[in-house]
Amino acid sequence: MSDLTLDQLRQRVADVLPGVRADLEDLVRIPSVSADPARAEDVRRSAAAVAALLEAEGLATRVVSAEGGAPAVIASRPAPAGAPTVLLYAHHDVQPEGDHADWATPPWEPTEADSPAGPRLFGRGAADDKAGIAAHLGAIRALGDDLGVGVTVFVEGEEEVGSDTLPALLAAHHDDLAADVIVIADSTNWDIGVPALTTSLRGLVRVDVEVRTLTHAVHSGMWGGLAPDALITLSRLVASLHDDAGDVAVAGLHAGPAADVDYPEDRLRAESGVAPGVELIGTGSAVERLWTKPALSITGLDAPKVDGASNTLVPAARAKISMRIAPGDTAERALAALRAHLEAHVPWGAQLTVTLVDTGEATQIDATGPVYDVARGAFTDAWDGTAPVDMGVGGSIPFIAEFLEAFPQAAVLVTGVEDPDTRAHGANEGLHLAEFERVLLAETLLLERLAPSTTPSASARA
Repeated sequence: MSDLTLDQLRQRVADVLPGVRADLEDLVRIPSVSADPARAEDVRRSAAAVAALLEAEGLATRVVSAEGGAPAVIASRPAPAGAPTVLLYAHHDVQPEGDHADWATPPWEPTEADSPAGPRLFGRGAADDKAGIAAHLGAIRALGDDLGVGVTVFVEGEEEVGSDTLPALLAAHHDDLAADVIVIADSTNWDIGVPALTTSLRGLVRVDVEVRTLTHAVHSGMWGGLAPDALITLSRLVASLHDDAGDVAVAGLHAGPAADVDYPEDRLRAESGVAPGVELIGTGSAVERLWTKPALSITGLDAPKVDGASNTLVPAARAKISMRIAPGDTAERALAALRAHLEAHVPWGAQLTVTLVDTGEATQIDATGPVYDVARGAFTDAWDGTAPVDMGVGGSIPFIAEFLEAFPQAAVLVTGVEDPDTRAHGANEGLHLAEFERVLLAETLLLERLAPSTTPSASARA
């Protein structure tokens, strides 16, 4: 730990913030959409830009990739004698921007504009997750020669398409990425002005389900009332997945208690976009339903369009089922339970095909010990006395389980730059600028306070 005071570190963050923001804006201008093969060169440009920024801070930097994977960046500065090493994770790839007409500002031109909660920087990736890169960069830049820990920055290039080659990267570069503390800057805070540490995330099972009732389409008047059409059959099957209260009706799925955190219904409705008059589904507290119970949604249907539909019985129909699984469950067990339910409930002997799309494991982090104490203190100081909430996330970040498996002795801190109105993955994604400054300060304080005079290496925790 250096002799710098909180006020001095706050000033250092303020001093580097304009340059960090300019660097973030340059990154946002690169449309590094990993899901679009036509933008593969932009993903490579993005990795090169990140590498150049980190190299300029004196880190030994290289761009790496696994076979068939997108480029990632590994940059490091060795630890002083007796000091821990901190791995700082973010990702430089982003989601597709969608229809530009849905954006109030150009998605690839970072633009500051007011929002109900204060000024934001709008643009695809301005928050998720190029702001995570900028937070790591800013903390290193703010501490400069006073950085008393080793740092390794790992910036992935395919998080938005499932991190398929991440296990291979972790295996190939295990020694280079080994750390006592891992900071994953890809989550959210509880609210504007209220920080959070993410301690649980649901897992994911996605399948495509097809039902077939006819070998070919037939006239609905000639055969209706005798031959079942596939859309009615699929509708009945999909309806069996929830009970009347809206809880998932698939037997064998795990559910557990959630933290005692109040999520007022008016705030929940505003942040979720639930239309007026629509009832909320499920039972239990709001945070249990969002964090520690399974959820199931239909995210796509293959069926004839209403406009121009012929008056025939549809022979086959498909649905994409996205099921979130609670911490404590496994993707393998949940997939087996879902298959069993679908097979037991498919109506009228229809032919059923269930095709696995992808899975991701749920995560539960034991956020206790001296490293977590230091982190909570850093967050509390950065947010002017407001302590962080230990929160769950209903979504899935499967790669966190990969880190936990690869580095079981490390203390894993899941932090983030987002807030409930960031709109990551959607139109008008925006970074709350005041919150970003607090995030940058919190990470600066964390790195400064993890020096060995204050906190032992995570690997030496009791």
